[in-house]
Amino acid sequence: MSTVIPDAGHRWRCSGCGNLTRFDVTRTRRTREFWHFDLAGEHLVEETEVESESVASVVCRWCGRDDAIEVVARTEAVDEPASG
Repeated sequence: MSTVIPDAGHRWRCSGCGNLTRFDVTRTRRTREFWHFDLAGEHLVEETEVESESVASVVCRWCGRDDAIEVVARTEAVDEPASG
């Protein structure tokens, strides 16, 4: 199971069914935000800085597997068919 967030050159792939596009991701983020309140008390988040982030689980939305998720290069994901 992959708990690594892919960078710009990589993506998740389910080796069970070949899914490249649909995943349920459970993650925890610690952020620092700048909130701007107007005089009526409504706010708008104008800046967000992610201080830390961790992924607890990645589950394939198509087949439900969490043990077959891998990080692959974007070009490999297109060229390699799913094993099965």
